Amino acid sequence: MTVTSTTASQRHDLEHRLAEARVKSDELFSILDPAALYERPIPERHRLVFYLGHLEAFDWNLVARRAAGRDAFRDEFDRLFAFGIDPVGGGLPTDQPSDWPSAEQVEAYRRRVRNAVDEILAGDWSGHPLLESAVAFNVAIEHRLMHIETLAYLLHQLPYEKKRRPRMDPETPGTRTPRAQRPIPAGRATLGMRRDSGRFGWDNEFEQDVVRVEAFTIDSHPVTNGDLLEFVVAGGYRQRELWSEADGTWRESQHLEHPGFWRRRGRDWMLRGMFDERPLPLAWPAYVSQAEATAYARWKGRRLPTEPEFHRAAYGTPGGEEREYPWGADDPTARPGNYDLRRWDPTPVGAFPEGDSAFGVSELVGNGWEWTSTVFGPLPGFRAFEFYQGYSANFFDGHHYVMKGGSSRTAACMLRRTFRNWFQPHYPYVYTKFRTVAP
Repeated sequence: MTVTSTTASQRHDLEHRLAEARVKSDELFSILDPAALYERPIPERHRLVFYLGHLEAFDWNLVARRAAGRDAFRDEFDRLFAFGIDPVGGGLPTDQPSDWPSAEQVEAYRRRVRNAVDEILAGDWSGHPLLESAVAFNVAIEHRLMHIETLAYLLHQLPYEKKRRPRMDPETPGTRTPRAQRPIPAGRATLGMRRDSGRFGWDNEFEQDVVRVEAFTIDSHPVTNGDLLEFVVAGGYRQRELWSEADGTWRESQHLEHPGFWRRRGRDWMLRGMFDERPLPLAWPAYVSQAEATAYARWKGRRLPTEPEFHRAAYGTPGGEEREYPWGADDPTARPGNYDLRRWDPTPVGAFPEGDSAFGVSELVGNGWEWTSTVFGPLPGFRAFEFYQGYSANFFDGHHYVMKGGSSRTAACMLRRTFRNWFQPHYPYVYTKFRTVAP
């Protein structure tokens, strides 16, 4: 990508954004009982102490060592906290709490890294291309914001007594909104962005690719818990023909009978929220794995949208132009959707009509990512970041699917049209909803 040298105002903006992102990540750790720092809430992921060190280790390895050429002061921590894990097909981690440094040691490392990065941010960038272009700082800021969402998934799985409830926005009341089918005429979908646009993006957001999309219909609203309950009651989780061989094997191995966020208490269905368990909110979007979403879509005689179909429904218009956001060109505020870390849990489907797309499709951005049927892969002209070769390319393995949109815990800067998220189809912990399409 080509980005011009950073101006003084842009540098000031970077300083503000980095400071704000740090505040948000620190706030997230503040809700955690210190005694739980060495817990592993999700078997496939590191213990929470890893993430305490990882955010600063990433900033140090990229900004200080790679971009500014500084010498290491705690090389073993730079390596220990460098990379997260996403095991495919088993191979769960087996480390013990005693294998990790003390919280005091990690905090001392974090303080020293932040001081160094702040010195670099305020200093002379000449002769350091990754600094001059601001790419290193943009990557560091968005990486931190991504992990704020990842940490929310992890903390969601902790017992309630190991978390402190923070002050939260009031809940939005609502009732189930009937889904209708919105016709989307054939047209173009522009994926990605031009490398010479001067805008920041991750490597998988380049190069721009214009795709023709044939006409289809799409659900006006995401599938709700109430909708999915009908599928559960009808025995959809046990209808083998609705599940692919791999998905069915996974479902059976996990003894899966309902979404991972649901609980059965006698005859009652409950939902595990971030800070409490409550009667299943039928109007909230259903958070499920891609495998579960695919089975439900088959049960309805439909399917999941492709990535280009999502783009067409979200950003296209009847006149052929394309919007920056489903609602238009205005930056994301609180009015069009549930996003940008304002809430911990979903809002009822249909609560944000101002966020509708030009085709009358609701909540394509916010209130939960959305599954597509597109296997995560490179756009034409893809080039891996030279300084972060594996960020995307390590996941072009046929085992991850594209997610679009954004959740309540997604920062506003990553709601841009070109941003692409991805996860394995059997990962039940993410805040990901879905809707169905048909020709």
